[in-house]
Amino acid sequence: MVTIVLPPVTLRRQASPMSRTIFFEVEVLDAKTKEQLCFLDKVEPHSTIGDIKSLFYKLYPHWYPARQALTLDPKGKSLRDEEILQSLPVGTTATMYFKDLGPQLGWTTVFFAENIGPLLIYLLFYFRVPYIYSDSYAFTSSPHKVVTTACVCHTFHYLKRLIETIFVHRFSHGSMPLRTIVKNCLYYWGFSAWLAYYINHPLYTPPSYGELQVHYAMLLFVICELGNFSIHLSLSHLRGDRCRGRRFPVPSKNPFTWLFFLVSCPNHTYEVGTWVSFSIMTQCLPVAVFTLLGFIQMTIWAKGKHRAYNREFKDYPAVRVAIIPLIL
Repeated sequence: MVTIVLPPVTLRRQASPMSRTIFFEVEVLDAKTKEQLCFLDKVEPHSTIGDIKSLFYKLYPHWYPARQALTLDPKGKSLRDEEILQSLPVGTTATMYFKDLGPQLGWTTVFFAENIGPLLIYLLFYFRVPYIYSDSYAFTSSPHKVVTTACVCHTFHYLKRLIETIFVHRFSHGSMPLRTIVKNCLYYWGFSAWLAYYINHPLYTPPSYGELQVHYAMLLFVICELGNFSIHLSLSHLRGDRCRGRRFPVPSKNPFTWLFFLVSCPNHTYEVGTWVSFSIMTQCLPVAVFTLLGFIQMTIWAKGKHRAYNREFKDYPAVRVAIIPLIL
């Protein structure tokens, strides 16, 4: 157990000489063993959970703030970093429970790892490197134009996502556990290999309606990619304009953002449309399975965001649904 006595440091406006500041005491216990890890004395009432994590980190350097979760109950919900100590339902002596979230990686690293794999893996199958198919097909190309078109679309999609990760997305200081990143990469990389294997296979059969089906699917693909990029750009500008406070996204002059009139998460709507068009273009079962699973997961995310918007904003448009206009 470690006890640390802190000098009284005012985090906001200097108190009046006539006023008497009431300091807090914070006891941090291990959530599993209930063993006391540290006792913080003379903590400013305006201190945030982030401040407490920083103090805890000084005592236990191997538990950096992103790896920490502090709760008011051993099985309770993690407190947000921006929550203020005096606003919590505790007395002047607060007991918090510590959970180790494990090694963490930042969101930029997470997105980069998830997207670079599918990009490179698909190209290995497209160029038919040795040992994927029989030796007689090594470094040969498919006679079907749709195979090349699919490769261009797939490569463009993941290059766009990498460019957005670097230049468009505005990430918070949050992070993701390393074990979750490994699972996500196995999912995206594995599916990329599975669908690439069949699309680039020497025995692959083109779509039933030939070039007409491919061309219409490609048109839908381009529309959805432009729409997805437009929404990400709009959300990035919204997060960057913090001086006007928190606001929900609204349509702009860009026609691709007009989907905000009907859904809360048009970025997911366009993403689903991208993979539906890719499924139609290739007429490949693994792509359809990947599209279905992606739709299920994005629906869960969209519904969660939709509920959050409704809770936070009293004037949130009632006509909006989560992901599919007028339906879902």
